[in-house]
Amino acid sequence: MAQLVLASASPRRRELLDQIGVPHRVQPVDIDETPRLNESPRAYVERLALEKAQRGFEAGGADWPALGSDTAVILDGEILGKPADEEDAVRTLLRLSGRRHQVMTGVAVANGDHCRVETVITEVSFIDFDEHCARQYWASGEPVDKAGSYGIQGLGAVFVESISGSYSAVVGLPLAQTATILKEFNIKVWQTVPASSA
Repeated sequence: MAQLVLASASPRRRELLDQIGVPHRVQPVDIDETPRLNESPRAYVERLALEKAQRGFEAGGADWPALGSDTAVILDGEILGKPADEEDAVRTLLRLSGRRHQVMTGVAVANGDHCRVETVITEVSFIDFDEHCARQYWASGEPVDKAGSYGIQGLGAVFVESISGSYSAVVGLPLAQTATILKEFNIKVWQTVPASSA
């Protein structure tokens, strides 16, 4: 039985919660993701994660806590969002080529009386690649809905030279930190998974 509302339509976040054995019900929410004037990247992801969690709790129609999360790719202090089109994606990818950037993921859980939010920062270094490679990647369809125009868990993994920090946070949900937060709301992780019969 579900014990958590996931305020996200992201299949990656659903898969990550499944990975750690947290039963959940999906309740996508619609919020304005436009950064505010002079808002820092950290404040931005924390605000969006918290808004999603609070909206998810309100829309959930149950007493279950709601989890919201937001991931942003940061280069030179600038938030690189989801691409508007092919040209936007190619520009973003070429800016990331051969450089190190940050992936910042905010995760929040709210139940009306109590809210908790945490941000995880991961450093990612890309190999050098050219415009032809960036356009081929766009043609795969993978970058369309990805912050920073790439998905580390998919074809975009070939660009990643090294990573320092939480891999799952780059995918969309920092699992170690999420498990710790969920404990505050009396939600267990993999301990609830039945033992394999194999």
